[in-house]
Order: sequence, then structure tokens, then C-alpha cells
Amino acid sequence: MKILAAIVDEYIRTGEPVGSKLLAAKPDINVSSATIRNTMAALEQEGYLDHPHTSAGRVPTFKGYRFYIDNLMSPEPINKQAIADFDERIFEDAVTDEDIIKNASAALAEITKCATFSTNHVSQFSVITKVDVIPTGKRMYVLLLITSNGEVKNRVCRMEFDLTHEQMEFFTRFVNSHLQGVNLANMTDDYISELAQALGSYMMTLSPLLYAVCELSNEAMRDSIEVKGESNLLSCQEFPMIDVMKFLEKKNELSAFLDSAFSGINIKFGEEDGTFAISNSTFVSASYYKDGKPAGTLGVIGPMRLDYRRVIPYIEYFTNKVTQLLSEQEESEQLKHIESEAEQDGKQ
Repeated sequence: MKILAAIVDEYIRTGEPVGSKLLAAKPDINVSSATIRNTMAALEQEGYLDHPHTSAGRVPTFKGYRFYIDNLMSPEPINKQAIADFDERIFEDAVTDEDIIKNASAALAEITKCATFSTNHVSQFSVITKVDVIPTGKRMYVLLLITSNGEVKNRVCRMEFDLTHEQMEFFTRFVNSHLQGVNLANMTDDYISELAQALGSYMMTLSPLLYAVCELSNEAMRDSIEVKGESNLLSCQEFPMIDVMKFLEKKNELSAFLDSAFSGINIKFGEEDGTFAISNSTFVSASYYKDGKPAGTLGVIGPMRLDYRRVIPYIEYFTNKVTQLLSEQEESEQLKHIESEAEQDGKQ
């Protein structure tokens, strides 16, 4: 294990295959060069090392990196002053859940000098706060949907006839009465069909708008993917430029590569299953939570010989920070809701 750890550390530092002579010179490895060579051969046979050239040097494999990260790595302490600066400069201005997540991804990119990604399914916790319909032209209407996490969705709807002022007022009252406070996850086809029946004599006229509200809700539910620090990908000499360009063109496909159903640090290698565009890449991520449930992932994209000892503590810090801030946001929203209800009761 000492030899494997030394090889991984040295390869991350230099990018060059590591030989037995270099290891023998290290003060904490007190065995002969022959013993080191035999150990390296055994590690290669068991899949922890690879022998890329005719030289005696070895490099870590996927299996070697994973064992190193899980069992051998000693994480470096984070820079507390830099973190304090980020907390003050970035998170204090975050208003919505999306702001918190995007700001954390940008901060992680700046401090690690890697490209970062964040997936966000916070919207599964969101409820509808307002629906409105606005006429924009002959038989043309803009449908507006606002959710509790600050997301705004809109769609242009072409109707078969012009709506009267009375019909638009009825629709706005109806949807806000029946949909305000409804979780986006509950906006199913069956639920909308029930509401369409409840439109009564307005069913034929207004049900197209109602189904459009359902489609907007489903759009708001889809996970969003943000990539920050793309310039760090372009400047990384270990990535083939054509691979980076393909990734930047199709970065939304990243969601199919990632799995949010995990706890702790998750490691994926771009070449491991042959499905991802960037060769020689690694993805390190962790989940953040809201209301005790996984709400998305935050991580970095870097070369396989990423400085895991330095990067992983920052990923852990920022996912914990996002979890904390989302929790505070949730408590604040609940308090506002209670105060609003108390104010309404007072007026009554």
C-alpha cells in the first residue's frame, strides 16, 4: 500500500511513469529495489497499475486510483481564509436555491482551477406560486408559471379563437385557486384531467391552457445541468481538444453519465465505460440535500491525475455549505408562509 500510494502521488505530481529507483530513494520505503519491482509487478497483475511503455515505470489504473482515494489518501486541509472570502463574496448575495447552487459551482471552479458541474433537482420540492395568462396578439397568449424556488416558466399558446376578458379572469382565478401551493411532482396527467372536468362549461375553451400549465410544470421538474469554468477544460493539455469541444457542444448529455443515487464522494472516469466524450478525464462529485433528501450533485471535471488530496475536501465543503443554505432557505420560506397565513387570519 505504501508503494501504491507513492506511485499515485508521484504520478499526479509529475505525469511521468514511476520507476523503482525513484521509489527506493523515498525515506519511508525501506525495502530494496528488487522488492519494489516485485511489488509493482504484483500490483500490475492485480489491476492497480499499468505499464504503458517499455520503460520500467508504472502508472495508476482506474482501480488503483479508487483504492488510493478510498484507503490511502490523506486529504489536505482547506484554505480557511479563501473559504471565508467565498462565503462573504458569493453566498451572501444568493437569493434563490438556483443562485446558491450556481454560486457554489462557480466558487468551486475558481478555487480548484477545474471545470465544475452541478445537477439540480431542487425543483422536485417546489410548489406553484402563481399562474397568469397574458394576451399578446390575435389568438396568441403567453402563459406564465412561477414556482416557490423563484423559477419562471413561460410559453406562447396559439388558441383557435380569441378569449374574452371574462374567460381570462375565470382561468386565472381557477388555476390559482386549484394549483397555488401544489407540488410540481403532483402535476400529473390524471390530476390535470380532473381539473379539466372541474372547468365545467369552460372546459372546451380553457382546457388547452390548463394542459399547457401541466407541460410547463413538467419542464420545471427536469433536472438542470450547469457547467462552470469551461476555460479550465480548454487549457488542460491532457485533454484532446476535439473531445473538449464535443463535450461543450453536448454537455446536457452529462446527466446520463452521472448517478445521484449515492452518498459521500463519487468517482467516475471518462474512459471507464466508454460512454463519455472526454478521454483521460475524471469526475468527482458529492450530493447536496434539501429537507433530508438528495437535491442534486456538485463536482469537478479534471484529468485522471487530478490532485484528489486537495480537490475532494473542497467538494465536501461546498456540498455541505449548499445543504446548509438550502435548509436555511426552506426554514425562511416556511416562516414567511406562517406569517402570511397569520396576516390573512388577522384580516378576516
